[in-house]
Amino acid sequence: MAEPDAAGRFGRFGGRFVPETLIPALAELEAAFRDAWADPAFRARLDGLLRDYSGRPTPVTECENLSERLGLRLLLKREDLNHTGSHKINNVLGQALLAQRMGKTRVIAETGAGQHGVATATAAALLGQECLVYMGEVDMERQALNVFRMRLLGAEVRPALTGSRTLKDAVNEAMRDWVASVETTHYCLGTVMGPHPYPWMVRELHRVMGDEVREQCRALLGGDDPDVAVACVGGGSNAAGLFSGFADARTRLVGAEPAGGAAVGKGVPGVVHGSKSFLLQDEWGQVVEAESISAGLDYPGVGPEHAHLADVGRAEYHPVTDEEVLDAFVTLSRTEGIIPALESAHAVAWVIRERESLAGQTVVVCLSGRGDKDVQQVSAMLGDAAGADRGLR
Repeated sequence: MAEPDAAGRFGRFGGRFVPETLIPALAELEAAFRDAWADPAFRARLDGLLRDYSGRPTPVTECENLSERLGLRLLLKREDLNHTGSHKINNVLGQALLAQRMGKTRVIAETGAGQHGVATATAAALLGQECLVYMGEVDMERQALNVFRMRLLGAEVRPALTGSRTLKDAVNEAMRDWVASVETTHYCLGTVMGPHPYPWMVRELHRVMGDEVREQCRALLGGDDPDVAVACVGGGSNAAGLFSGFADARTRLVGAEPAGGAAVGKGVPGVVHGSKSFLLQDEWGQVVEAESISAGLDYPGVGPEHAHLADVGRAEYHPVTDEEVLDAFVTLSRTEGIIPALESAHAVAWVIRERESLAGQTVVVCLSGRGDKDVQQVSAMLGDAAGADRGLR
């Protein structure tokens, strides 16, 4: 997980497939990020915000109760304890500072589950930037709490009304906006997809997760690395951050995809939103809509570096069903008193399903977000019994 090549590719994936009007903007962004990333003053300011504003380092929690039931050692990297409730703040603080450094006064973003939108609105409020967040109409309904949070923070939330009215369509709207307003606007893209330099830049801004957790695991495990590192994958930002800490280790890297949107497992190479990656397509090359219980993973593609990691066999990606996710959501809540985001519950669900093959191993899961935003949705699905018939089976 080093830098992409000069064309912005990881192996045969990545690149820049955008209108000509955006090529200068992307070149400017790459040059600005390289300059900032090499500047000790920029890094010190970002590190200070991550520490004093966001709350890093996030802890690693040992799940003693669930570990005993599963027959393995389960560790959680607690990104849910960040300010705003997810890993998204790591990337957003870096990009918001970069926008300020570039003289961009307006930031725009796309969001699915709302966590990236909340993080962007938070950073914009902190730095005095104008903020507009695009969100699919369907996602605005199922994540109404996060819509309110964004508006409370001063951001405009604008619905995407085309297509499936979910994350893919929010990205479309944000990219259209950026094409028209690039001189004053920075597009704060929320995951490791899109045209170069976004996949690389967002991964580097999330690398702090992987670096922290490897050091923390070694302290817990007597200098050893965990056997397995697991994260949910839609676009794949939290997985990229987690995997970057173990890319050169013996640790097995596992991405848990939603069964209805498993771009690595079911997709074929194609171009979407500015880069080449695995993409859900029909026989005529048209994008097939993803389906997931989780708004944050409801995306038909995946970040190009994940496509490359799968292509070369360094990481593996497995589908998880909505039913397994609900069971994991209830199980972690009841065994450890931790309510996970539905996105994060995909990773926990894979561990629960594979517990026999993982027996005796140490598994670290990136708990990318907390489940406050999902409680109303899950409540409507489980009813008054609150999932009394669900959990570890």
